[in-house]
Amino acid sequence: MAGGDEWLHDPRPVQRVKLFRDAPVDRSAWPANVPAVAQFLEVAGRDGWEFGPGVTFLVGENGSGKSTLIEGIAEAAGLPAEGGSTNGGGETRRTESPLGEWLRIERSPRAPRWGFFLRAETMHSYYSWREDLGGPAPSLHTMSHGESFNALLDETLDHPRYVAGLACLDEPEAALSFSSTLRWLASLDRMRSRGTQVICATHSPVLAALPGATILELGDWGIRESSWEDLELVRLQRGFLESPGRYLRHLLE
Repeated sequence: MAGGDEWLHDPRPVQRVKLFRDAPVDRSAWPANVPAVAQFLEVAGRDGWEFGPGVTFLVGENGSGKSTLIEGIAEAAGLPAEGGSTNGGGETRRTESPLGEWLRIERSPRAPRWGFFLRAETMHSYYSWREDLGGPAPSLHTMSHGESFNALLDETLDHPRYVAGLACLDEPEAALSFSSTLRWLASLDRMRSRGTQVICATHSPVLAALPGATILELGDWGIRESSWEDLELVRLQRGFLESPGRYLRHLLE
């Protein structure tokens, strides 16, 4: 294979995320002033931020930029900003950052075009859009939050007919019980084995424990690659479960 043609045969739906040269980025204003977003934009504007195959987790505290980044990447990839598939989704009122308008996706012409964006807090608009289309599928509005997410997993994200593509997931564990989170962990592994590229923002140490996944930890330092054992998220939750009384003494004074 010729050295300059590898990208033509690369199956990743997102090889790199790049910054448009004329993007009207105000580095002193949100979202560009969030450390992780600032670092992402710096790399995207230089060489492009590369995402590997398989599963990449974005992990960090509230306000660290996880959701902002994944929303921007999903929108740049052509997915509905409020959640849905490449076929469409619902829309109510735009509340997203302008990040998605600043970014462009670099991908091979051979890469799958199908994708899905699961955004936990706005999926009701996608449910309504899907229901308005009609068809035999049951209404997701009639299910509990967790049941509807598991139905999406079975019918769309982890269905064998979707052999590859892009899945952008924004905190899917927000709707899930512990056992359902384990179910999603197994599904992410199956999706990866079928060639789906997954970018997932999460607070869940269970999901982030997926073997072989890339973990990017976001914080005041920006973005750094981390191992599961070194995540602050894992350290804090492990400490609480081992000795809840130690935490509660300080919290419930």
